[in-house]
Amino acid sequence: MNAGLYQQIQQFYDASSGLWEQLWGPHMHHGYYGREGGNQVERRQAQVDLIEALLNAATDKLGVNLPDRISSFLDVGCGIGGSTLYLAQKFNASGTGITLSPVQAARASARAAAAHLSPQTTFLVADALNTPFADNSFDLVWSLESGEHMPDKHKLLQECYRVLKPGGTLILATWCHRPTAPTGLGSIGLSGPLQPSELRHLKQIYRVYHLPYVISLPEYEAIARAVGFLNLHTADWSDAVAPFWDDVIRSAFSPAAIFGLLRAGLPTIKGALAMGLMKNGYRRGLIRYGVLWATKGDGVMR
Repeated sequence: MNAGLYQQIQQFYDASSGLWEQLWGPHMHHGYYGREGGNQVERRQAQVDLIEALLNAATDKLGVNLPDRISSFLDVGCGIGGSTLYLAQKFNASGTGITLSPVQAARASARAAAAHLSPQTTFLVADALNTPFADNSFDLVWSLESGEHMPDKHKLLQECYRVLKPGGTLILATWCHRPTAPTGLGSIGLSGPLQPSELRHLKQIYRVYHLPYVISLPEYEAIARAVGFLNLHTADWSDAVAPFWDDVIRSAFSPAAIFGLLRAGLPTIKGALAMGLMKNGYRRGLIRYGVLWATKGDGVMR
């Protein structure tokens, strides 16, 4: 089952990553538009602002000064190396990025060389649920919008815990569905089991973006706690990132985008046409953007 899913994910990103970089830059993730989503920010800057917001929140919530703590980090689902290169330069740290896409790994390596960051960065094709790294290898595990692709969320967090050094930091941001029990998360306040129309909406997104399933942020928190993470903090940043889809949809109608989509092939075209599903998912309160910060405790696996 995982092999088939992984092949679909690989093929999707092999085909679409070049177009994404051409049109939308090296960061293959949402942007941050202020806490309420009202800031007028150029989209590429908003993507950098998201990285900075995640780091700043880690400092505030965990009470740690990350630049003093990070000498090595793992970027889970690194894309074409946007976050990896940014963090390596910011922290003057050794960064390793993993992806299922050989095209992405090769492009990330080329971008590292162009930025003179090859000596401190490595990009590998690897399964995030079974990484090739030793226990206690990294000061930081960074997972930015890759959790939604993982067929086993518990194993993902377990692996993140395993490769972190004791006292190390996890920063995870991922697509979620709304909570199904009252939690106070978000501004819409929906609760209760997912309704048939919501399940249909999610299945459409899964099919286009090759996602096995998504879970709610409270479920991620429960898994992280069960695995052994300490100092857990979560936040729903849906309002802050939802405007990103308006920006991406507008850019998709440029002549360069249309030509690029035709060259990239049917899966990429379907992905572009499905952007409205994400926009509407945020609008109806079904799609949520969940963030989790935590630290590794004593290093004993649970």
